[in-house]
Amino acid sequence: MPDLTKTTPAEAAAETPVVTAKPDGGEASAARSLWGDAWRDLRRRPLFVISAALILLVLLVSAFPGLFTSTDPASGDLQKHFLGSPNLGHFFQEDWFGYDRQGRSIYARMVYGARNSVMVGLGVTVLVTVFGGLVGMLAGYFGGFWDSLLSRITDVFFGIPFLLGAMVVLNAFTERNVWVITGALAFLGWTQIARVMRGAVITTKHADYVVAARALGADTKRILFRHVLPNAIAPVIVIATIALGTYIVAESTLSYLGLGFASDSVSWGADISDATQDIRNNPHTLIFPAGMLSITVLAFIMLGDAVREALDPKLR
Repeated sequence: MPDLTKTTPAEAAAETPVVTAKPDGGEASAARSLWGDAWRDLRRRPLFVISAALILLVLLVSAFPGLFTSTDPASGDLQKHFLGSPNLGHFFQEDWFGYDRQGRSIYARMVYGARNSVMVGLGVTVLVTVFGGLVGMLAGYFGGFWDSLLSRITDVFFGIPFLLGAMVVLNAFTERNVWVITGALAFLGWTQIARVMRGAVITTKHADYVVAARALGADTKRILFRHVLPNAIAPVIVIATIALGTYIVAESTLSYLGLGFASDSVSWGADISDATQDIRNNPHTLIFPAGMLSITVLAFIMLGDAVREALDPKLR
């Protein structure tokens, strides 16, 4: 009668965890996900660290502007008309940035203007990623008639000039707030995400693990959200991260043209539009809001580049 309590050498080998060596001589588990590898790689990239720090600062300013200034950005004093040009002796004071044509604090308007611009950028990015990703995933997975139908609808929206179409849509609204501007930009900006997701899903749906899940009887919902989506979302995240800066620029451009936020709202684009009238005599009124806008957009673009290089094994 064999002793069933004993473990054979084959069983012991099967139960032993497989361990691989790290480059520095340590040990790491063999099964490390793509996201784990990407995060480990990102933490070592100065480009990612710098861009992430800048983005966190901008988000903090947007969420809690009262921590950075106690001045009302809409309060103007005509006695301070273009008063207080930048002076290094007052570098750590709010009035170092000076005042605009209406005697409003440029520093306070920069701080509070970040909220509207960042809210629009984040809102549009979330909407286009969800809607465009869903359209692309359905088109790529089902193929055939649904692929042709959704792809043709995508081509129709893709053929509309982004800014021109947003101007036409916003011109139909008399009151333009964060939600209206976000909806107008998202209505026309989802096509690129849809195309990227469609291509990624077409490649992923033929993978062995998807075929095996389908053969084992998994339903369509489980296959899409448990197997296809996690393995096709990487390029979409890269595109969305870079596009977020583009949407912030689009909002500022619309505000500059007078089709964004109302004139009594605080926005970087509106301040840039007002400052162009006095760029010769008071260039600082244009430099500060334009510089803040450029730094924010550059930070998101750098973050997108770092994520792209971390998620693409060919670029390592």
